[in-house]
Amino acid sequence: MSGTGRGDGGHGRLGSVLSGLVVAVGCVLFLGGFVWGAVEYQPYTVPTDSMDPTVKAGDRVLAQRISGDQVRRGDVVVFKDAQWGDMPMVKRVVGIGGDEVACCDSEGRLTVNGKAIEEPYVQRMPGGLASTTGFGATVPKGQLFLLGDERSGSLDSRVHLQDQGQGSVPRSTVTARIDAVAWPLGGLVERPRGFAALPGGVSDPGPVTLVVGSVVLGALLILGGAAYGPVVRRLGRPRRTGRAEPTGRTDGEVTHGVR
Repeated sequence: MSGTGRGDGGHGRLGSVLSGLVVAVGCVLFLGGFVWGAVEYQPYTVPTDSMDPTVKAGDRVLAQRISGDQVRRGDVVVFKDAQWGDMPMVKRVVGIGGDEVACCDSEGRLTVNGKAIEEPYVQRMPGGLASTTGFGATVPKGQLFLLGDERSGSLDSRVHLQDQGQGSVPRSTVTARIDAVAWPLGGLVERPRGFAALPGGVSDPGPVTLVVGSVVLGALLILGGAAYGPVVRRLGRPRRTGRAEPTGRTDGEVTHGVR
């Protein structure tokens, strides 16, 4: 008789607590991902097509903040050197201190210390050549030799071969390494496997995947936790059956009409 009160109050309170906890965790992941990304990465807009097809003019990229000591062959780096115009530039590292860099071998490939390097990003160049002009250089210790992926038009180490460093730049000029193309969505910038067999191998990608995953997961948890209350309330509403309650007398008398 008196048992008309709802018995799910405990479950409702537990659901609200869990919902709040999910939202809190989502906020931590979402904001933490942004902070982590801001510490690790700097956004950069590529100004020219010298790195086409890897990155194109106008692409927004995420460049991990690193020191020059962390650079390895095959990395696409952001650097600034006075002899190159003293402005941020993007090129690919093909040689480090002590390397003998030359082009081209009998199959039109770049060689490093006599080893031919397979570079899939130059396949669209005229004749599939790794360089439209032949060259050779010894990279001084502590220096980097850099080429653009668009070898027919890139102004890179090849046009500075007569400089003191034979076209190379100091490692200290490097400020960041490009990990991904953020816009338009292009994904991770892969390390070319052609350099992997050389001493030191290629570098590992930075935490860009984890950073993006943290932000996305946090956003989903926030939305899911915030939607819990409205969804539960909607599901908890009594459903209307559409059946009318019987009216009139129950002793068999007809109740409609005038008596």
